[in-house]
Amino acid sequence: ALQAEEHNAKTRLETLVSTNDGFKIAEVDLRLRGPGEFFGTRQSGVPGLRIASLIDDGELLQTARSEAFKLVAQDPQLKLPANSFIRQHFERKYKSILELGNIS
Repeated sequence: ALQAEEHNAKTRLETLVSTNDGFKIAEVDLRLRGPGEFFGTRQSGVPGLRIASLIDDGELLQTARSEAFKLVAQDPQLKLPANSFIRQHFERKYKSILELGNIS
């Protein structure tokens, strides 16, 4: 564990010496810490991705995000038959959260 910490510290310092590009620095930091990490502790509420990597699959994730926004713009309630599977999935997965929106 100590060797990994030393390696990470060395990598961070090398990055800071080699560039002043904030995006590059953030990318290196993300690779070292992983998504959702802050001061060595996983942030609550940040879901881990089971299929994709924030670093390696950025373009794919951006495409998926864009398509999701298009879907919601076209069918915000997911009532079209083609979107019924997605609606059912969210209703099952987020039932308790969705019920909070129905409180009057």
